[in-house]
Amino acid sequence: MRLIRLAYAALGFVFAGLGIWLVVTQHAAWWPLAVFALAPDVTMLFGFRQGLQRGQLDPRAVPAYNAVHRYWAPIVLVVVAFVVNSTPWVAAGLAWCAHISFDRSLGFGLRTAQGFQRERAS
Repeated sequence: MRLIRLAYAALGFVFAGLGIWLVVTQHAAWWPLAVFALAPDVTMLFGFRQGLQRGQLDPRAVPAYNAVHRYWAPIVLVVVAFVVNSTPWVAAGLAWCAHISFDRSLGFGLRTAQGFQRERAS
């Protein structure tokens, strides 16, 4: 289990480093990188309310939270942005991938329908 977390952390640093490198070397806009590094957790703002157990997210927020914490959407963003030659948006997709990787390295994964962290296989 510990090795998987280290792998996710390394992957997060690779994604973040590539995104920063693109912005700096291509003199691209930095704001998409910054926004997409933080944006996936905006879904958590809709998941807080009274009456939930510690660590539980409101079940209504789970589909959105899980959707933005999967790799498929940022990878599509990176590929499409690369094809249309939009460096800031490639960097944004890489920052989004970095966010997901860092979350996983810290033990935060997808949520169950009830809003709790999913159990990880040992």
